[in-house]
This record gives sequence, C-alpha cells and structure tokens, in this order.
Amino acid sequence: MVLQVWMVGENGEDLENAKEFLPLSKLEEIGVLYWHLDPKKSEAEEELMKIRKDRGYSYMDLLEICPDKLENYEEKLKNFFREHMHADEEIRYCLEGGGYFDVRDKDDKWIRIWIKEGDMIILPAGIYHRFTLDGANRVKLMRLFIGEPVWTAHNRPQEDHPVRQEYVKNLTDNTGLALAAH
Repeated sequence: MVLQVWMVGENGEDLENAKEFLPLSKLEEIGVLYWHLDPKKSEAEEELMKIRKDRGYSYMDLLEICPDKLENYEEKLKNFFREHMHADEEIRYCLEGGGYFDVRDKDDKWIRIWIKEGDMIILPAGIYHRFTLDGANRVKLMRLFIGEPVWTAHNRPQEDHPVRQEYVKNLTDNTGLALAAH
C-alpha cells in the first residue's frame, strides 16, 4: 500500500487539482518520516521493535478516536484539527481505521497525509500540523514517546518557541530534520 499525500486548502478542502498525489520526497524535505508495517504480521512487530530501539522510543500507549471510545469526542477532534506544534516528535502508528495529518510545507501550504492501517509517521518537533478522521470516522493509533509521554500542543503562532526556531533553521539549512533515516 502506498501512502497518499496531496495539497489541501486552509480548511482541509481538496484544491482545484484534487488529489494530485505528491511524492514521499515532499515529506522528507520537511522532516516527516514514514514506514509501512503490517500490524497483522509478526515481522511488523520485529520492525517496530527495531524502530523503537533505534530511535529511543521507550514508552507506548494506544489511542482510539471515535464517538463511542473517546470522552469529549467532538471537543477533542476540534482541538486535534487546530493548527499546533509540539516540542517533541509526534510518532503515530495506525493499527485500525484512518485519518488525515495535515502538515505545513516550506511555503506554509498544507500537505495532507492519509494514514491507514499499517502506516507509521514521525512528525518532527516544531512542525505545524493538525489531525482529523477520514470518512470511516474512527482510528486506533499507537503513540510512541522517548521517556515519559508529553503531549502539549502549542497552538500557532509559536515563532518564538526555541523548538520552532530550531525546526525552521534546519528547514532553511536543509540539514535533515528528523535526524535519522529509515
């Protein structure tokens, strides 16, 4: 299965050239990493353990986003779709269902990443992004962290935040943002 990536408008709507798919290199340019693992196969578990070890992800939990599994579902979904950044990487492995991560490109335009079962993405610290569900209206995600989980959203604007400044510096210097290749 190939990850589908395309440009969207400010409100998440498809643009005139709807779903003109972009190459994965567009994500790599902004520091987003991607793997596809099959959560139903044991080899995926081995690959996941290798990624976790190589990148130092020592903590894991599960999050189900759907009306009957997430308390304050509507409010939380609105918060997820509010443009924000984190001071740490955001690592998500989709086990069931699907959703859209929108990330800002170098020109501050939205790139939509449609994650489905088996897709794992890493958003670099400091990148502006947002999340919403796809038409299935449910997703089960594994969240990975280095050490104790920290999930603090810093809503845009955050141009003075040191992590945002470091991200922008890496982006303009083309020094490689996620600090590891896959």
